[in-house]
Amino acid sequence: MEITLSQYAGFCEGVERAYDIVEKIAKDPKVKRPIFVLGSLVHNEDVVEKIEKMGIQKVHVEGPLEDFFEKIKDEVGTLVITSHGIGPRLYELAKEYEVPLVDATCPRVIKVQRLAKTFFDRDTQIVLIGEKNHKEVRGIFEWAQKIAVLIESDEDLCGLVLDPKKKIAVLSQTTQDQEFVDRAAAQISRKYPKAEVVDSICLTTHHRQTEIKQLAQENDVVIVIGSPESANSKRLWEIAKRVNESSYFVQRASELESKWFANCKKVAVTAGASTPGWIIDEVIAKLETLST
Repeated sequence: MEITLSQYAGFCEGVERAYDIVEKIAKDPKVKRPIFVLGSLVHNEDVVEKIEKMGIQKVHVEGPLEDFFEKIKDEVGTLVITSHGIGPRLYELAKEYEVPLVDATCPRVIKVQRLAKTFFDRDTQIVLIGEKNHKEVRGIFEWAQKIAVLIESDEDLCGLVLDPKKKIAVLSQTTQDQEFVDRAAAQISRKYPKAEVVDSICLTTHHRQTEIKQLAQENDVVIVIGSPESANSKRLWEIAKRVNESSYFVQRASELESKWFANCKKVAVTAGASTPGWIIDEVIAKLETLST
């Protein structure tokens, strides 16, 4: 059985940067303890577990941010913002409550956040294409002062009503499905010809999605590795499955089933942006045993 590994599989630059930042501060005695990360640094259980072993704990916001800071102000030494980013209010409250921040937000996400703020300041109507409950999207939404129009599905797109007399800007979640974004942007542009469409999908996401279509065509079976919580990983699997029904989503090597590879001559492997290299290596090793 021939195994082809995607050239883009595994940590993207933003996730790798966030992991490196956390690893560095965990070793730095000058960083105020205890260190907490605001949710999962990346959507992968194995990575989260490894971070916890470094002595960094995970904390969640429940209820208003003000109540959250009242609760943690005497418990947290340093608070880490994940690669997905967060809204502007948290920065303000961290300063007010004198809670040190370490910002591991992906630079590409920061760019979309700043665009959302700029368009809001210019009184521009903002359309944000992405998953409404995704952490990155919620953060960008807050930078747009929570008045952006969120588009998650074709149904949302059909019901879109904007003021044609005002300026319109279209942004997207950095890991959104490129096909859906292109289709949505084209439909919005037909209805509102003067709308400004900003291509805010990150280049790595674009490359992964383009490549997986080709891999799904050229191989008998496709394996996508990622966490069920990882939106970009699940999206790769969905794209692959549209092309090749024999596409499977696994979190780790133990989930591979030998029956998937009956009569299989060629298998392709890819992984989402939050999947660490050691998990990819384990999957490849397991596939190699199945091919003998």
